[in-house]
Amino acid sequence: MDTKELLEILEQHKKWISNPETGSRAYLYGAYLYGANLCGADLRGADLRGAYLSGANLLGADLSGANLLGANLYGANLRGANGIVSFGPVGNEKRIGYAWIDADDKAVIMLGCHVGDLKTTVAAIRTKYGTKSTYEALVRAAVRELMRKE
Repeated sequence: MDTKELLEILEQHKKWISNPETGSRAYLYGAYLYGANLCGADLRGADLRGAYLSGANLLGADLSGANLLGANLYGANLRGANGIVSFGPVGNEKRIGYAWIDADDKAVIMLGCHVGDLKTTVAAIRTKYGTKSTYEALVRAAVRELMRKE
C-alpha cells in the first residue's frame, strides 16, 4: 500500500468517525486496513478509532499518539512498532492486551472491552484478581516497556 492510498483510507475513516454517512470505515480486505501491509507506516497521531487492523503488518510502524480506541488489532504484527506494545495472554480469558501512548503522552491499556489509563486498569484488575497479581505485574511491565521505547 502506498502512502497516497493510506492517506485516503485514513481521511475516509476520519469522515466515517464524524458521520458514518459521509466516509467509510477502515476495515475491508485489500484496499483498506484489514490484513494490510503497513510495514514502517507513519501513523503518528492517526485517528484509528474503531478501525479493523486485524492481521495488519505494522512491523516498524510509528503509532505514537494514534487514537486506537475500539480498534481491532487481533493478529496484527506489532513487532518493532513505536508507540504501542502487545502483551499476554493474560487473565482467566487469556486475552492479548495492548498499551499505547495517546496524543497527551499518557499510556492507554486495552484488555478485551476494557480501555483505560494505568490507574483505572490496575483498579479493575485488583477488583477481579486481588492485589499483586501476575496480571497486574504484566500490565505494569508492558507500560514500562512502552514508556522506555518512547
